[in-house]
Amino acid sequence: MISNQIIQSSIEELKTITRVDFAVYDLNGEIQASTFQTEQADKQMVANFADSSADSQVVGFHHLLKVLDGEDAIYILDARGISDDAYTMGRVAVCQLQNLIVAYKERFDRNNFFQNLILDNMLLVDIYNKAKTLHVADVIDRVVYLIETPGGKDSTVDEIMKGMFSTQNGDYITAVDESSVILIKAFAETPNREEMKKIARTIVDMVNAEAMVNVRVAYGTVVHELRDVSKSYKEAKMASEVGRIFYQEKSIISYHHLGIGRLIYQLPISLCKMFMDEIFGGEIPEELDEETLMTVDKFFENNLNVSETSRQLFIHRNTLVYRIEKLQKATGLDIRVFDDALTLKIALMVVNYMKFLEQE
Repeated sequence: MISNQIIQSSIEELKTITRVDFAVYDLNGEIQASTFQTEQADKQMVANFADSSADSQVVGFHHLLKVLDGEDAIYILDARGISDDAYTMGRVAVCQLQNLIVAYKERFDRNNFFQNLILDNMLLVDIYNKAKTLHVADVIDRVVYLIETPGGKDSTVDEIMKGMFSTQNGDYITAVDESSVILIKAFAETPNREEMKKIARTIVDMVNAEAMVNVRVAYGTVVHELRDVSKSYKEAKMASEVGRIFYQEKSIISYHHLGIGRLIYQLPISLCKMFMDEIFGGEIPEELDEETLMTVDKFFENNLNVSETSRQLFIHRNTLVYRIEKLQKATGLDIRVFDDALTLKIALMVVNYMKFLEQE
């Protein structure tokens, strides 16, 4: 339904052009918008007209007309004036409001359509029938992007996204929960991975600059048919969750690059516990404090290079070796050896996954 603010804006613009005052009431005579001071007596007059079978009526200087949604009246328009021009302008205003109703209904229906589409709530035949009605292309390359903000969905981010991407280009902005904004991005030609990442980077940079909000963007793979949009959404959803567990430092997460995290994410909790029992005897040693974990992460980033890691951590090489040997005593794993480093890397990722499951 159109908001009262939109109706008010429309009749004010019409008044500026026509110099005729307008008021819009609901069927009970309650005022929704007006360009003049209405009176209590007008409420009963409008309610009586709404109950009648007439499409229009003149009462003194009030030209009353019904605003229809299909065959049903949903508003009463009062064009105020004593000349025939007031009635004519009233008809123009009714036409304007009815066109707005159609446009907003189509917008609502399209939003509802895409919500049901990405959630797999539609039969295949319904997808194509509804798409035809809403003028949505059924065969075109699309990628679903998930934009998450700290603390839940932000209306400012939603507005920025709508300003960046237009339905005229086949892009659609929607949401299915309070935690993220969803962009269904259309491409004239099949995009490569670099082009898809560039879109994500543009979103992160624009939102950061305009709204001063650090968002995380996750996206799925390219789909060619409308019915497969839900597949790209599920991939983006998985990328988002895997990124939240294993790659918290990243602001852009692609389904293509989830790596080991995707495998661990699909493991049953019983298998994770069995693995942890084998590596740590059931629990992580207390020696793995924040400093040690930071050292391990930096060591892995530098491909097990002791000299480069100590330089980036601003510590002496011997200090780093001491930390590595201390870790070896606690875990039995020497991360200077590739197999042990890989084992510890996977074990720490499994720990994060188990913590995530406990919180969920």
